[in-house]
Amino acid sequence: MIELYTWPTPNGHKVHIMLEETGLEYEVHPIDITAGDQFSEDFLKFSPNNKMPAIIDRQGPEKHPLPLFESGAILLYLAEKTGYFLPQDPTGRYRTIQWLMWQMGGLGPMLGQAHHFRKYAPEHIHYAYDRYTNEAKRLYGVMERRLSEAPYLAGEHYTIADIASFPWTRSHENQGVDLNDYPNVKRWYEAIDGRSAVQRGLAVLADRRKNGFDEKAKDILFGSAQYQRR
Repeated sequence: MIELYTWPTPNGHKVHIMLEETGLEYEVHPIDITAGDQFSEDFLKFSPNNKMPAIIDRQGPEKHPLPLFESGAILLYLAEKTGYFLPQDPTGRYRTIQWLMWQMGGLGPMLGQAHHFRKYAPEHIHYAYDRYTNEAKRLYGVMERRLSEAPYLAGEHYTIADIASFPWTRSHENQGVDLNDYPNVKRWYEAIDGRSAVQRGLAVLADRRKNGFDEKAKDILFGSAQYQRR
């Protein structure tokens, strides 16, 4: 049994989708990041960076419980646990890992910043707005070039690199991106969006997601609460 601590965000959806794709049994524990659940002492014990998602695999290596945080690490772990979505051959494996690292280090953080400065920043900062919108478009261009060469990011087969990247592209309009400008990304996006396991993953806690944040939630997400030493 996988204990899943999560919220319906792009990083949460990565793990939701992976669990649905692999068929692993899991139990959902909501971590409402708009209410500050991520700062609770119990959660910090196994997710010290106060970020979701996190998991506890009750049947981890050698049958001992294994807690894990960081969505990329969780995807690698679940892929190795199940044998799905991570090629066994060295070339395919490292090609997948490189695109997973690209998502973790670039696509996710930069699209998150674009989203923030375009939609949630309390004031319009032209420099930040333009910088992150342009970086979002650059990253979509990287995907476009890669997906002109192969159906998926790591090659011929759907992998954890695609599972990691797809949820971040769902808010492309908020990032200032029109998918029609990136036809290969659009083809890839539609193929993944059409998978039944992906739709099941996206449905996890979907009824709990709010449209917009009140002032209290904004302070928890973007204000001083984030920076308190714990």
